[in-house]
Amino acid sequence: MDASSSSSSQPEFDYLFKLLLIGDSGVGKSTLLLSFTSDTFEDLSPTIGVDFKVKYVTIGGKKLKLAIWDTAGQERFRTLTSSYYRGAQGIIMVYDVTRRETFTNLSDIWAKEIDLYSTNQDCIKMLVGNKVDKESERVVSKKEGIDFAREYGCLYTECSAKTRVNVTQCFDELVMKASQILKRLLYPFKTLQPFLCANTESN
Repeated sequence: MDASSSSSSQPEFDYLFKLLLIGDSGVGKSTLLLSFTSDTFEDLSPTIGVDFKVKYVTIGGKKLKLAIWDTAGQERFRTLTSSYYRGAQGIIMVYDVTRRETFTNLSDIWAKEIDLYSTNQDCIKMLVGNKVDKESERVVSKKEGIDFAREYGCLYTECSAKTRVNVTQCFDELVMKASQILKRLLYPFKTLQPFLCANTESN
């Protein structure tokens, strides 16, 4: 997937995708977003309210504008950020592999918020375990992440926003899956054609 950062010239695009980053404060959501959109790393302070960045990518000859919302993890901002779930095509749940409570809160808080506020039944969810560069401090195993992803129907990966390991792949996989959903919704007959042909030939 070819990617290019946003610029003041406001490039044209074929489709707009709304993505949302959620998870506890301090898990690295803002750093992950900055690493993806600007190829840089900064140890950022917790987000106050909501932050927003844009990235343009090209998939299958179509130019996509990714509007990526970075929400605050603190409880006092929950009512503010709840409205940002509406219409999102992709939601990334981020936890810190070195902090057990950030993983526990995925099921206790964040998965429940998705069920409560998300309005898109085709929304793609991705689980991301961040800070794998601190492997010696890990307290959440990869197997636990995989098991959670299976239970809640999420894509899954681990990454390091600091070293950029798997950062691009994380967003690429999510956007690719969301694009497939969009294509199916826009061209339902084309999606069904191979199935219909196979059924016709077998009769």
